[in-house]
Amino acid sequence: MAAIYSENSLVGTWKLLSREDMTARGERRIDPILGGNPLAYLMYDGAGHFAVQFMKRDRGTVEAQAGAPMSGSGNSSAWLGYDAYFGRYTVEEAGTVTQELIGALSPRDVGKVVTRRFQINGNDLVIELETMASDGEPVTRTLRWQRVA
Repeated sequence: MAAIYSENSLVGTWKLLSREDMTARGERRIDPILGGNPLAYLMYDGAGHFAVQFMKRDRGTVEAQAGAPMSGSGNSSAWLGYDAYFGRYTVEEAGTVTQELIGALSPRDVGKVVTRRFQINGNDLVIELETMASDGEPVTRTLRWQRVA
């Protein structure tokens, strides 16, 4: 099946299947705030709005992070095992979605504009972006989603 890149193809609710950060050397890095296998839902509507929420599966271990800095560099900032943001989106060219963060868990993320590469095959969505691991090393983040509605 051919990949789809239109704005309308993003419309729906998506459940996160996996989230991986890989270095240029092929080493996997795990985000200490959200963990290696967070729960998440992503929603795009037909009017250009989106919302996403991420949660660490075992938030019982986040109390120790209360004084820890928020994660994120080329992305939003998670805190205490949770991240959420919403706003407007556009598909300006084949295979990229640009999101303007109107609201976010972290005040410093409000107003950010981020662009991600995406590909849809059937009910599978893959989003990729360049960001930084918690140690400051550049990584490619790959998020695999499945359409649920």
